[in-house]
Amino acid sequence: MQDATLVFLVRGNPPTQILLGMKKKGFAQGKYNGFGGKIEASETIQAAAARELREECGIQVDVNDLTRVARLEFLFPAQPDWNQIVHAFLAEHWRGEPVETDEMRPVWFNTNSIPYGKMWDDDIYWLPLILRGKHITATFAYKSDNETVGEARIAAI
Repeated sequence: MQDATLVFLVRGNPPTQILLGMKKKGFAQGKYNGFGGKIEASETIQAAAARELREECGIQVDVNDLTRVARLEFLFPAQPDWNQIVHAFLAEHWRGEPVETDEMRPVWFNTNSIPYGKMWDDDIYWLPLILRGKHITATFAYKSDNETVGEARIAAI
């Protein structure tokens, strides 16, 4: 299974705002999500997270400012090449302002008005937990439509 990263910039403690990106092309096109992607050979998970954040919205983050908050396993029985393990991070400190790229359009949301209806179906299960300070491990198995969670298992770590 492929490893990937996901980074959410947050403002406030506890977070009152979160930066999401509208995916403009490729996998997850038309959905809001954090910023991230595949880990390249010889890269650490944190280095990949920082690189993907920079590539997708122009933000610079030091790997020491990434707080690992979740290990998420996604299973797509109808599309097994989509299966992946995602390492999710929050960042409260960074350099620069988010900019739109060919891949993502960044948008700040208040944490009480996150557009879950325009995100992956699993996000409603786990994103509120990490925004409340929980660290989790979770597995989500999608139904054959590749859009709806059929099974969810979440545990605190």
